[in-house]
Amino acid sequence: MGVKIKKVTFERFRAFRELTVQGLGRVNLIVGHNNTGKSSFLEGVRILTTGAQLDEIQKILRDREEYVTGPEAELTSRPDRSVEFSGLFYGVPEIAERPEPFVISADGSIHPKTVSVHVSWFSRKVDHDGNLSYEEHHPDEPEGVASVVITTSDGTRIHQIENLRAGLSLYKSGSRASAVACFFVGAQSGDGTADLGTLWDGIALSDNEQEVVEALRIIDPHISKVTMVGGEGSRRRRTAFVRTDDISRPVPLRLFGDGINRLFAIILALVNARGRLLLVDEFENGLHHTAQLSAWRTIFRLAQTLDTQVFATTHSWDTISSFQQAAAESPETGVLLRLARRGDNIVPTVFAEKEVAIATRERIEVR
Repeated sequence: MGVKIKKVTFERFRAFRELTVQGLGRVNLIVGHNNTGKSSFLEGVRILTTGAQLDEIQKILRDREEYVTGPEAELTSRPDRSVEFSGLFYGVPEIAERPEPFVISADGSIHPKTVSVHVSWFSRKVDHDGNLSYEEHHPDEPEGVASVVITTSDGTRIHQIENLRAGLSLYKSGSRASAVACFFVGAQSGDGTADLGTLWDGIALSDNEQEVVEALRIIDPHISKVTMVGGEGSRRRRTAFVRTDDISRPVPLRLFGDGINRLFAIILALVNARGRLLLVDEFENGLHHTAQLSAWRTIFRLAQTLDTQVFATTHSWDTISSFQQAAAESPETGVLLRLARRGDNIVPTVFAEKEVAIATRERIEVR
């Protein structure tokens, strides 16, 4: 069972003019100052591993508030909505300037291994025999419609930008890549449990239920059982409830605070990510430093058992220190990736376990 991504390259994606990182491990912690591309790294992996599926790109844009709906859309977007995609390209260019495509590629066992995205203008042509073809145009030519062109080893898809909200495609070839090649836990995940129902259904009545319970016991050892309630009839909202040794009735998990709900979201995503990837943005959010070592130990153990590769980001020295200790105890590889800005470029530095151990022992600043 090898790691899914051993090496990854980003070209003209977000803050990365060109970034190549190799030597990645089973569990990877990404650090760096603000605006060095930590979240962009996770976004790029999401786009690659899902084959740049449109719904995943839309989720990423919504999280950044680059993609809006309702009355606000008329105030923030141009009529062709092409501006919504400009932030995905290095330098945030005007789409009408036909920026070079952004390309994300990786070495490892994932599929697809490369995805390329650019914007162009197309019109549909039908000949006398009814054969359909597509003609590419200059942005100034009225016949062309602004479109996102996505190319992977599975084929090419062209989406007219004005139809993106309806999910309509102008052209498709090849097969659709798996839309659940990775699981993502955002910086605010854990603020509520209502959106975790699908993940719970994925492991309900399996041995992984107990893994989730054991993880919650890191913070409260009295917890003995967890379940999701709701989702049927008029009550569509799903809520996590737990049983504890010291309370006679089930109570909402929210009563136990932010940390335990954050851990619930992370471990629930991890046990669903068997054979795939787990991405966690700002791992430390809500988690007290005293719980982080046990949390990392659980992540290293389950990543090995479930053949899952993990990427997480952090700003916290406590998180780095607890990560290093857990990595030193695990037979699986733990890698610390530091991203730093050098002028217009983002420069990576990969620290192997021994180097991270030295840094934490000597209190060397690696964030």
